[in-house]
Amino acid sequence: MAKVVNLNKFRKQKAKQDREKQADTNRRLHGRTKAERLQELKQKQRLDTQVDGARLDKPKKPEE
Repeated sequence: MAKVVNLNKFRKQKAKQDREKQADTNRRLHGRTKAERLQELKQKQRLDTQVDGARLDKPKKPEE
């Protein structure tokens, strides 16, 4: 006699594996530590300040 197989169990198991694979991909693409994000932010601010300091003419503020 053949063994009875619950197809819902296999379907849910496959869905779980797919979610885990997607989560791993997202961690690689978007996962950065707080320190890495802060370092990037400080570097961007430093670069913006350096560029603004090197301007020959200051941008005019729009009149309100």
